[in-house]
Amino acid sequence: MEKPEVVTDLDVASTSGRTKSVMKKLPEVTLAFWIMKIAATTLGETAGDLFAQTLKLGYFLTTVLLFLVFVVTLVVQLRSSHYNPFFYWTVILSTSMAGTTMSDFMNRDASATYLSNGATKLGWGPQGLGLGYPAGAAILISILLTIFLAWKLSGMTFQIRDIVTFRGEALFWAAILVSNTLGTSMGDFLSDSSGLGYLGGALLVTGVLAVLAALMKVPVVPNVLLFWIAFVLTRPLGATAGDFLTKPVAKGGLDLGTAGSSAVLLAVLFGLMAHAHVRERRTVRKGQAPVTRRAD
Repeated sequence: MEKPEVVTDLDVASTSGRTKSVMKKLPEVTLAFWIMKIAATTLGETAGDLFAQTLKLGYFLTTVLLFLVFVVTLVVQLRSSHYNPFFYWTVILSTSMAGTTMSDFMNRDASATYLSNGATKLGWGPQGLGLGYPAGAAILISILLTIFLAWKLSGMTFQIRDIVTFRGEALFWAAILVSNTLGTSMGDFLSDSSGLGYLGGALLVTGVLAVLAALMKVPVVPNVLLFWIAFVLTRPLGATAGDFLTKPVAKGGLDLGTAGSSAVLLAVLFGLMAHAHVRERRTVRKGQAPVTRRAD
């Protein structure tokens, strides 16, 4: 018979008769979480385009460099003993930037459709695979479903606040990277190929997110499923918002430029991260009310 166990939000768990402290590594999913997610993904779009297009490094070289940045930030996050907003949101940002150029490299090529002003090349290395948005999205969906299947078969929880193991975190971040790449493909499709334009695409995704928020009140719909759908969809929202800020007025954007938009968004994100850090420190000092959890 399972024996109930009382633990705090710092997750004190009992294993083989011994008690060990397992610190929370991931944040609570609140309204502030989603605001920071949208800010990070919008910055990921503008910053990815800044390196690949404005600085003309190209999709291939930028993808390699930003993937290395993702690996470095992920190692810092995985080695941390507790939740640190700066570490966590830096990884989210790095997955958003890498996801932007990974998606562009998969879906685009050196044709006139994607290169302007008569250019025939963008940066060093391969110009892109030219798979197109539908094929690229299908591949990414298949990879994401494979990650979720492996996660399910591992028996580990999908509840974000309860992920405290290295393997669980690794699966979580793999899903984050692929979902952000998939979201970029969806956002670019809505902005460039659907006929909705940047603002129309953003409004469509916002409407779908509002429906998901309403479904949270429906008991038969798992909140974990809604979380991951919303996590994927906030990426195209960030992608379309980023394109709206940076693209020329003739194409329906505000023409603020990738550098200026990225600087403003970076300041906003760091402000939110600092606020989250202060709140987290206050929470740890005050302590959390005990909750009941069943032992394994």
